[in-house]
Amino acid sequence: MSEDKKDKPKHGKGDADKGGQKAEHKGEGQKGDAQKHPQHGTGAGKKDRKPKGGTTEAQAQEEDTGPQVPAPTPRLLVHYREKVIPALQEKLGVKNVMAIPRLEKIVISMGVGKLATEGEKGKIEQAEKELGVIAGQKCVRCKARKSVANFKVREGQETGLKVTLRGGRMYEFLDRLITLAIPRVRDFRGLSPDGFDKSGNYNFGFGEQTVFPEVNSAEVTFQQGMNITMVTTADDADKGRELLKQFGFPFREEKDKDAKEKGKTGK
Repeated sequence: MSEDKKDKPKHGKGDADKGGQKAEHKGEGQKGDAQKHPQHGTGAGKKDRKPKGGTTEAQAQEEDTGPQVPAPTPRLLVHYREKVIPALQEKLGVKNVMAIPRLEKIVISMGVGKLATEGEKGKIEQAEKELGVIAGQKCVRCKARKSVANFKVREGQETGLKVTLRGGRMYEFLDRLITLAIPRVRDFRGLSPDGFDKSGNYNFGFGEQTVFPEVNSAEVTFQQGMNITMVTTADDADKGRELLKQFGFPFREEKDKDAKEKGKTGK
């Protein structure tokens, strides 16, 4: 009996050691599963995860500032509604406000066919960038419709750049054109009053792009001219000329024109 009693605790101790080892292995297994699957172990779900990109400063500012205030009405648009329309009604004798001539759009274009034939792609890209800065809008590349052997132009070749401005951007550009660009022209003596067509549209141009203050003259490597077309709803040239005069276009006076013609004829 004494030997049986002595042997029993030995077997119990061994079983306890085995049970402890199994419990340790089981605990390690649960810990490894928790490391492999942290959602089950820590309770963290997809909602607690941060976005990959994170919140940028611009998004934070937009949340802080709230809704943006709309842009103010262009100065020349207000001038047209308050002063130009009554003045044209009185001068043209038109009672209906909708029949008063107005500015429909402004088209700015650059001819880069010479650069295209010479293979100057870098200069074309620079001219495109400068035209976009001047107009405040991305320009469109125009392609040749047919090949011309005398000018070394092939069909589909990019030979021009143009921008069409309407609405608020049109009036903002017109304001900068009259107040900033035209006064910077060298030896300026006024715009030609003969640049109108039968529909009352006016065409004129600049010999260089540096007349606009938006273009940094230090970065300009070549001079590039441009043509500007004022498209109006006028019926004839006289009405279109009167409309642009009311906006403040500095046309040459008739006296200067007559003196120039007399100088040519020698009378």
